[in-house]
Amino acid sequence: MSERTFNFSTGRTNPATFPVEAVQAAAHAAIAREYAEITEYPGKLGHPGLRAAMAKRESEREGVPVDPELMSLMNGSMQAVTLVAEALTQPGDTVICEELTYVGTITAYDTLGINMVGLPVDEDGMQVELLEAKLAELGEARKPKFIYALTTYQNPTGTSMSTARRKRLLELAQAHDIPVVEDNCYGDVHYDGEKPPALFALSDYDKIIYICSLSKILAPGVRIGYLTAQQPMFDRILARRLDAGGNTFAAAVCAELYKDDVWDLTESLNEPLKVKKNLVVHGLEAEISDLCAWSNPAGGLFVWVRFPDDVDQDKLMELTAARGFTYAPGANFHIHHEQVPYLRLAFGHVPDEDIRDGIPILAQCIREARTSNEAKSFNGLFD
Repeated sequence: MSERTFNFSTGRTNPATFPVEAVQAAAHAAIAREYAEITEYPGKLGHPGLRAAMAKRESEREGVPVDPELMSLMNGSMQAVTLVAEALTQPGDTVICEELTYVGTITAYDTLGINMVGLPVDEDGMQVELLEAKLAELGEARKPKFIYALTTYQNPTGTSMSTARRKRLLELAQAHDIPVVEDNCYGDVHYDGEKPPALFALSDYDKIIYICSLSKILAPGVRIGYLTAQQPMFDRILARRLDAGGNTFAAAVCAELYKDDVWDLTESLNEPLKVKKNLVVHGLEAEISDLCAWSNPAGGLFVWVRFPDDVDQDKLMELTAARGFTYAPGANFHIHHEQVPYLRLAFGHVPDEDIRDGIPILAQCIREARTSNEAKSFNGLFD
């Protein structure tokens, strides 16, 4: 077993750039101002100052007004994911999602007894052109209770749904009266180009449910996410909330931190993440371009790697573990846990030196885990 470790398995932010002094100052100010409020229960909506700041975040990014009174602070985005599912489904109900999606969502839906029907993902995200036929196949008896999509810098693939697909998704959902749940927790971890529009900015459909978070732009340990929706959907979801509200202390600190705007701090933290992403991509290009394909996302915290079908995945896991290298297997993200020939590299928290030294280890292990010497049989990540 290697004494040095290269942990690419967990998607989290960069501890080296956590804004310690700014958070300390925000905590000092928040405690002095809101000590009395911290002794109260926060209620189902949560801290009004942070809701105002996050509504401003969304409206500034999307160019449409967002009402903080239709926003509820959550214990991370996963509480929102789970509450929506509890509010809209019963065991045995059907939900449509990407075939490859976030492992936390898969676990939650499995636990709730939801039947997940997956649409494939390609370079433009969920293949929405297959949705109409899938709805016809399911029929009224198995009509999905909602459609769940990680639209921007999708976990695990890093892809973003094209604007044309977003519009078509909304058209079909509205025509069939199906709620749409957009999970946009990675959308502001942005490196290049224009940010894709959120679904609520493209349509006035009243059954769009939007989920976002501070976990990826600040730190997962603050455990703050939020949910917005129009009425009566908003109250229907919050009726499932039984926890007396979110963490007022953490919310007050974050409200102070972001009282002016979210963008300066977020963009300053994104720059080192872009460097890390480029180190991963360039390392793969230098080491294993003859055998593998991978994403080069414009944002998010993950690079999705495709390797040859002849790689023995159990052997690959053994080889990498022996050399201190960890990653997330593709099967973790498949809604039916199929052993697909992919792996996910989470780079946000990995020191630059470990990226430079770790990628060659992964490449060598992939070569050693192959069961043949055949040439690569694919050109791209999804062909």
